[in-house]
Amino acid sequence: MKFTPAFSKTRISLILLALVAGISGCSKEQTNQTQDTAADKANATGVAYVTRQDAGVSVIDLATMQVVKEFDVKAASPRGLGVTDDGKKLIVATRENASISIIDTATGAVLQQIPVGKNPEFVRISGNYAFISSEPSAVGGPPPKPGQKPAEEEDDDDEEKIPAKIAVVDLTKGEKVREITGGPETEGIEFSADGKNLVITNEADNTVTVHNIADGSLIKTIHTHEYGDRPRGIKVSPDGNTYLATLEYGNKIMVLDKDFNFVRTVDTGETPYGISYDKKGEHIFVATNKQKALQVFDAKTYEKIKDIPTGNRCWHFTFTPDDKQVLLACGKSDAVFVIDAEKLEVTKQIEVKDMPWGIVTYPKSMGSLDTKLDTK
Repeated sequence: MKFTPAFSKTRISLILLALVAGISGCSKEQTNQTQDTAADKANATGVAYVTRQDAGVSVIDLATMQVVKEFDVKAASPRGLGVTDDGKKLIVATRENASISIIDTATGAVLQQIPVGKNPEFVRISGNYAFISSEPSAVGGPPPKPGQKPAEEEDDDDEEKIPAKIAVVDLTKGEKVREITGGPETEGIEFSADGKNLVITNEADNTVTVHNIADGSLIKTIHTHEYGDRPRGIKVSPDGNTYLATLEYGNKIMVLDKDFNFVRTVDTGETPYGISYDKKGEHIFVATNKQKALQVFDAKTYEKIKDIPTGNRCWHFTFTPDDKQVLLACGKSDAVFVIDAEKLEVTKQIEVKDMPWGIVTYPKSMGSLDTKLDTK
């Protein structure tokens, strides 16, 4: 039998094409496996979730302090966020569609979008329920300067501010089950030490209000104007004896006792926002926006310990699960600052573009948007 050169060349070409395709397929598979392995390792060692107001959610591996993946929240302007106790779901407030996105943390898939109310902002999780603050009377653009009226009030001094709602979402049912009426432009949300009440800040009418979670009834109203305007952050101490609220237009912290009685104020840098104790309740950390610093105070004496220079528009922060580091989201710096919680020094900046807004971790940690489950 004669050997046919044409057939040989064709066959060789086919074999080579098959080999190239196989190598390419293996390469893609190895790349995907590498990405999946990185994500798996991050989930094993702990992760931080960062909302990017002009994009989606970045996931930071806490072992390497690097962004390992991104979540598309399928909606514009993500802000507040919270993670469920088992770490399987991430709940993200998305302003433009007045909803929250329920995200599978293993796959990044959006499982559901639930309408909650206009301008949703903070998210707090308790068991199978999510509590989401909203700002129906808020206007766009930067906040007014101290003493200046918001734009919508310039033409009508008698216009009634729209009461805001705290949406209560049953995560098992996947639906909003009721609302708690707050003040105009509700902002921060905190649970009382006994878990029976919600403590919320209402920036438009300068109040902190306390509401019964079970029936939504108003228990107490604390007016802040005498001490400062625009209450924003709110946090309970680990021992449950003290509540702190930042007064953005007062450059102060307002201190309340366990019964929500006024105790004192503490001076801060310019425009304080996010606030939290450390796990032991020994120190208070405050993100000061225009001061461009994370300030640290003694939790007993309220004496300032240190100003840690940071970036632009730093609002929210979280400790890592081991309490050794603080991660601070700085929106206009397109970065998350990593801070040594003992030395009180910045050790690294992680690039997170598109206006990073809020940040939480899993396992859950102390922070301006969350509280560690076990604070003892």
